[in-house]
Amino acid sequence: MIIDERMAAFIDSLDRGNPPFLNEIEKYALETEVPIIRRSMQSLLKFLMTLLKPKNVLEVGTAIGFSALLMSEYGPEDCHITTIEKYEKRIPIARENFQKAGAQERITLMEGDAAEVLAGLDGSFDLIFMDAAKGQYIRFLPDVIRLLAPGGILVSDNVLQDGDIIESRFAVTRRNRTIHARMREYLYELKHHPGLETVILPVGDGVTLSTRKCPGQESRHNTMWERNCDV
Repeated sequence: MIIDERMAAFIDSLDRGNPPFLNEIEKYALETEVPIIRRSMQSLLKFLMTLLKPKNVLEVGTAIGFSALLMSEYGPEDCHITTIEKYEKRIPIARENFQKAGAQERITLMEGDAAEVLAGLDGSFDLIFMDAAKGQYIRFLPDVIRLLAPGGILVSDNVLQDGDIIESRFAVTRRNRTIHARMREYLYELKHHPGLETVILPVGDGVTLSTRKCPGQESRHNTMWERNCDV
């Protein structure tokens, strides 16, 4: 935990909860040890989907479809979500969950390595949710920025590694050192990229919110909801 466990539990206890079909998927994930977003991250995504009302959403890392369905549930009616997953065992479960929820028309699941899929995508997305292999975030970033609409939001989950991110690389177990180094590089790039404005929040296991600055607005403030950059 990167914040006090009792405080996190108290905050989570105030949440209104999710529809039954999401609760069922969450229960299945916990029983089968499939990683899904934490309650605090769920609350943040609900807030962002309600506030921003994005029409085009890209998710990197589907797992069994929980977060895609959550975003679909709380997004506007005309919201479409494109989600990427390469783990073959989880793909049919995600498709079945989309079907059961009646969301198959609103969610497009793309199979394959995220780096390859991202490189082949065109267009722009109002919100991009990064929740895949943590050591690959930095590899995905150039295409993610290319695909992020001006004024859009990039949400990156699990960036503080249960607090290990602040430790020396020698204090981290050898098998985690590469991920540790790459995540530090990713955070530095988000905070120093001239086209982005980023905040790092101690939500869940750490999350970043990055907005892509509008052309010609690199030195001026642009708010999250200025989707078309009419400033």
